Amino acid sequence: MFITFEGIDGSGKSTQIEKLKETLEKNGAVVDVYRDPGGPVVSEQIREILLNADFEINPVTELLLFSASRSQLMAEKVIPALKKGEVVILDRFFDSTTAYQGYGRASISLQEIQKLNDIASHKRKPDITIYMKLSLADAKKRMAKTKDRMELAGDDFFEKVIKGYNKLAEQEDRFFTIDATQPVSVVQDQIWQHVDSIYTS
Repeated sequence: MFITFEGIDGSGKSTQIEKLKETLEKNGAVVDVYRDPGGPVVSEQIREILLNADFEINPVTELLLFSASRSQLMAEKVIPALKKGEVVILDRFFDSTTAYQGYGRASISLQEIQKLNDIASHKRKPDITIYMKLSLADAKKRMAKTKDRMELAGDDFFEKVIKGYNKLAEQEDRFFTIDATQPVSVVQDQIWQHVDSIYTS
């Protein structure tokens, strides 16, 4: 099973990923967790470039770097694990590219981004995408004071990103939308009920 978590920074993805991993392992699953961008050495080095606040990166270059990192992650980690029957959970995937580089940056057309996403993901879509929905106002209360290059993009950018995520949630059946303002335990239970209904079916 291939599960991805999406949402803007501060939505609680990391917390819920760890809790879902623990629950799946208690139910006998072998679980691999990676972040996108990140994972393999190549992808982690690309991540450092992308998040470095000292760099000015062209929007198209940014898009291609995210995609290059994702391709390596898929080829080196995700696809081999799925072939072995393991559960893979990713903190972000190509829906982040659509939301951030498509709706947020408007780097190239959404149609072109979709084609690039297909290539970078090696044509593998998630079975479930957990969308941790949160307003920008609520997210800003949770964000760290030290910001990386993406987090410095400004409120207008992040409002566009949220709009992009909401559009994807309407369009994609694999999306399961969670109100991320709820208590951690409530969110955890809702996620597990949804995952369990598919995992054990």
